[in-house]
Amino acid sequence: MPTLRFVGRPFEGFERALQRQMDSFADAVDTDVTFERDHRPLPEIHEDLIATGDIGDGRYDLFLCLSDWLPMLAAAGHLRPLDDSLAADPPEDWPGAWAGSLRSLMAHDGVTYGVPYHDGPEIFHYREDLFESVEEQRAFRAAYDRPLSVPRTWEEFLQVAQFFTRPDDDLWGTIVAAKPDGHNDVYDFCIQLWSRGGQLLDGDGAPAFDSPEGRAALQYYHDLIHEYEVVPPEAVELESVETGQFYADGKAAMMWNWSGFGAMAEAPDSAVFGRTNYGLVPRADSDAGEHTSLTVCYGLTVPRGSDYPDLAYEFIRHAASPEKDRITTIEGASGTRFSTWRDPAVLRENSFYSMVEEVNTGPVNTLPRIPEYLELNEILNEMVERAVVDRSAAVEDALADAAEQAAELLE
Repeated sequence: MPTLRFVGRPFEGFERALQRQMDSFADAVDTDVTFERDHRPLPEIHEDLIATGDIGDGRYDLFLCLSDWLPMLAAAGHLRPLDDSLAADPPEDWPGAWAGSLRSLMAHDGVTYGVPYHDGPEIFHYREDLFESVEEQRAFRAAYDRPLSVPRTWEEFLQVAQFFTRPDDDLWGTIVAAKPDGHNDVYDFCIQLWSRGGQLLDGDGAPAFDSPEGRAALQYYHDLIHEYEVVPPEAVELESVETGQFYADGKAAMMWNWSGFGAMAEAPDSAVFGRTNYGLVPRADSDAGEHTSLTVCYGLTVPRGSDYPDLAYEFIRHAASPEKDRITTIEGASGTRFSTWRDPAVLRENSFYSMVEEVNTGPVNTLPRIPEYLELNEILNEMVERAVVDRSAAVEDALADAAEQAAELLE
């Protein structure tokens, strides 16, 4: 009896959905098959399997791969191309049932290595009950001489965050995941940079983030935590899922974060059930400022050394069906098919999906699709850690050092 060995990050939404999809797989293919699941934190996967290349050494048959990692793994030959399998026996309605922005994240040099499994672009989450409260509106107008409204700029965001920061009531203006794990800490910097009109790399592929926009972005992120204190101090130790739960527990008035965390906020046992809404991520109040978003994707891939590559692909195809993609969403992750995003029952339970298709089919930012991105990500992670977490370097110095390292990496 074959055993398919899976590895991916821990997250209850993934784990519940995968269990249901794996339980139904044997009947779907009429084959006796068992599964072994290994859920590891992202830094551990990166250190033990990605940086070493051991993901392809034969110990795993299925890998829930973060799109940041895919170009390097594909270029190094650690993942199996799926084009032949997709051509011979594609998932239902492949490729048109998925947004092009997601399919591109699962490809490298025109070759497809994965099928999207979980996605949720970054959007703005806010406590609608707080913004609509007559008492809060009166107090805000008295304090700031303007109406309380959902912030459109980072300046407005800071003002509203200061107003709602009430540590004695266990309420904070916002929450960020500043833990130096190379995940949201880097993504948050990118959002701040892009929303000010800045770039990570220029048109020639050279570092461009040591710029006025980059300095403003990193300083703002630092100041939210340490200068204005609208974020709880423990934010420097929180990763993304923990911040989603922090918001769902009613402890933050606003956040920019993955849309999928709306599922936590809209769960019946959430402290903000029925009291949350969504919008555009704020922008800089300047001519160059623009509302922006970031999308990354987790996709099911087959490591090069898999003992059962054909059976592993069959599971990917199974999990990508309309019914199983909907299960991914029902169990708390974020399905990737248009049919799931448009499902009336899904929208009733998870209203944030009303924005997911709009963001993913519009001008959405992604991280550089280069094999060197993993090393670049480490440089950016260290930059944010030095400037924001341990504060061992001034913002200007952390940016300059990171840009110098990035230039050496990419030259």
